[in-house]
Amino acid sequence: MLGVQVVRGVARTGTEGGMVADQDDGWAGVGWEGWQDYEGIRRRLDRGADPEVWGGGRPLHRASVFGSPEVVAELARRVTDVDALAGGTTALWEAVLCRRPDNARALAAAGADPWRPLVGGWSPGRLSLAGPTPDLFVMPEEERGLTEAERTAAREGRRLVSALGKLYYDGTGLACVAGIDAGDAIRRLEATPAEGDGLDELLEDPYAYDMDDSLRIIGVTTVPGGCVVTQPWGYAPKMPGVLARLSVDTVCYGMYSNPKSGNQGSIARNGTIEAWDLHPGGPPRPQAGSQEVLASYLYQSSAVAYSCAFAGLRLADARAIVGPPDMWVELPQRDYWER
Repeated sequence: MLGVQVVRGVARTGTEGGMVADQDDGWAGVGWEGWQDYEGIRRRLDRGADPEVWGGGRPLHRASVFGSPEVVAELARRVTDVDALAGGTTALWEAVLCRRPDNARALAAAGADPWRPLVGGWSPGRLSLAGPTPDLFVMPEEERGLTEAERTAAREGRRLVSALGKLYYDGTGLACVAGIDAGDAIRRLEATPAEGDGLDELLEDPYAYDMDDSLRIIGVTTVPGGCVVTQPWGYAPKMPGVLARLSVDTVCYGMYSNPKSGNQGSIARNGTIEAWDLHPGGPPRPQAGSQEVLASYLYQSSAVAYSCAFAGLRLADARAIVGPPDMWVELPQRDYWER
């Protein structure tokens, strides 16, 4: 029985119980910047690099995100199907999603279909209408544009990302809560005001304190649409027991920017944690619905904005995130990992 494994750009072929030989697909050693080197990529292709296979995916998909338009056009000329799927999407989808309009134009010129529905009912062409290059493709008469709700979401996305600006939030925990203010949040959490010299010392160097103590101090701020619970040094706002209490009769999005593993999101609705281990600011999941696809596109690499937008918070600036909050409070002693 013939078996095939792909390991780091090298296809390993062989038979069960027999010897295994390495068959180089020609892409070993090509880093992110290498996909912009047209002459280098063309030489590899001329020497036999496989235009259909790169590691666990396809070279054209890789180049659509990291490459130059010239490299994309060269690969598109050599593949069998410019709209071949990898991970459920086409190279054109990846170029649009990652906001590489020049690469998207090169793919369309090579025959890629901008109006093929792929994820959550969205096509690359329709998704581009919500971004910075809405005139990227000519829209056929039979294609529908954005709905009014989608146009409104796109406008708010641009406004919110601009309002928050460039944030440093590594290590920060957030809970974005819809429809309640800071006072409501404090009452739901049964928190008490934190003040005095002890608070000042903690804020000056929170990592010098025992985590059991520092995690109990959180900031709460009223914003248009609801409130933000924040902790610049820890994950307390995202703990299940905190989210469950905050989300009674409403919805909230919790996020922790883990310095080791990236942004981690969760959704709580009416006291129940309904989704965990999400990735705000990242690409949409393959099974994503229409709203998730649009939000992932609008708030790409903007995890804080994504979290706020999910709860319908319309922040005018970044104060609720970076401080100072309306109030610092202390959580009562309890097991917040219990939902």
